[in-house]
Amino acid sequence: MKHLPVLLSESIDYLNIKPDGIYVDGTLGRGGHTVEIASRLNSGKLIAIDADEQAIKEAREITEGFEDRITFIHDNFRDLKNILNGLGIDSVHGMIFDLGVSSPQLDDMSRGFSYMQDSKLDMRMDRRNTLTAHDIVNGMSEENLRKLFFEYGEERYSRQIARKIVVEREKSTVETTGQLSNIIFSAIPAQARRENQHPSKRIFQAIRIAVNDELDSIKQALQDAPGLLKPKGRLCVISFHSLEDRIVKNSFREHSEGCRCSKKLPVCVCGRKPELKIITKKPIVASSGEIETNPRSRSAKLRVAERLA
Repeated sequence: MKHLPVLLSESIDYLNIKPDGIYVDGTLGRGGHTVEIASRLNSGKLIAIDADEQAIKEAREITEGFEDRITFIHDNFRDLKNILNGLGIDSVHGMIFDLGVSSPQLDDMSRGFSYMQDSKLDMRMDRRNTLTAHDIVNGMSEENLRKLFFEYGEERYSRQIARKIVVEREKSTVETTGQLSNIIFSAIPAQARRENQHPSKRIFQAIRIAVNDELDSIKQALQDAPGLLKPKGRLCVISFHSLEDRIVKNSFREHSEGCRCSKKLPVCVCGRKPELKIITKKPIVASSGEIETNPRSRSAKLRVAERLA
């Protein structure tokens, strides 16, 4: 399946791209947003970052002709500050983070992301990392599995699924996504099996987040991003589930707040000043037309903030 970037026109419009500006695509994916940004630059520069080396390889192919405008970096966007420092860049005109997993990653059997096909449990975005889904499923304690499924998957049957995994792995190691999916299916009540959402979706999401330390990566990138934007520079973030969106919303709010002194004090003594202005009071969501063309966009939310002078 071809990867279609979600909320493409909306996010590009909100970036207010300057032809001579410097921009960051912190989550390159398969290059959809990168191509659109690069096509609007002339003397400008785009830093395209991804933890997945395969994503960079494939993005290079679709961005052919823009090589002089793009610098590809194989790294996690949580290291944004170090990446830009290493390039001698102290601030940029805009950034975009398109969070989560891409369609090609799900479709590639060798990656072990999908419950829709049977493959080895892996789920690493960066294959240089050692922790895999196999390690978590077969090595994590029952209580920690329960917490993982409940907190990262918001799974109401987290206890039953964790128990079933432990019982089954005592018989034999859980090696594949198909095995895990079958275990999940057998652990939940019959009524839950008939729901529209696949029973494995939330569990696979939780494991993937843990393998790639996704939420902490998002928090770190959002903590550093405001200080790396030029005045009026914009940060666009697209999230796909409530855990991600909550982090984005809270980070934007934190960076847009000023003085936190008690109202009882006559003057501010903390000296805190807001760094960001929130542009989207409510998140931008996909149109019905986009959802019809690209069902993945149904859960997407775009939030935008601007660096204050």
